[in-house]
Amino acid sequence: MVTRADRPVVVLVGPPGAGKSTVGRLLAAELGTSLHDTDAAIEAAAGKSISDIFVDDGEPAFRELERAEVARALSEQRGVVALGGGAVMDPRTERALEGHVVVFLDVAIADASKRVGFDRSRPLLTVNPRASWVAMMNARRATYERVATHRVDTAGRTAEDVAAEVAGLLEEANA
Repeated sequence: MVTRADRPVVVLVGPPGAGKSTVGRLLAAELGTSLHDTDAAIEAAAGKSISDIFVDDGEPAFRELERAEVARALSEQRGVVALGGGAVMDPRTERALEGHVVVFLDVAIADASKRVGFDRSRPLLTVNPRASWVAMMNARRATYERVATHRVDTAGRTAEDVAAEVAGLLEEANA
């Protein structure tokens, strides 16, 4: 039987620019636990950036690496886990998230563009980044909402404020 002690404290999901990595780092520090960023883990294992994986190996190859890393992280990590923006779109990952505490960090394009800068390191946002981000978010929103235990709006807020809200939600859930 899988218990709360056998799983991450919280899983952060959301689009590029939502602040998953930054909020995750602050939240992990506040909770006195570790942060596991699946994108960073994939880059470390592959020895190259996600952009390079997309270019060299293609998106399907990246998505398979991502699916495997998320499955591993959900079964082995006990702290805060931050997923890449598209990870939840794999039905196997969506099913794997069932029973976990999942926080959807919601963000509007105005804030996302300031945080991401829509640079070339975001492979799905290289052509017409604003329109691509909006289309991507429209396609993903329902899935983010479906997998989430909680939704936190990050609009106009600092990462510290968002991390404090998530910590409060976790405290309430464990009370």
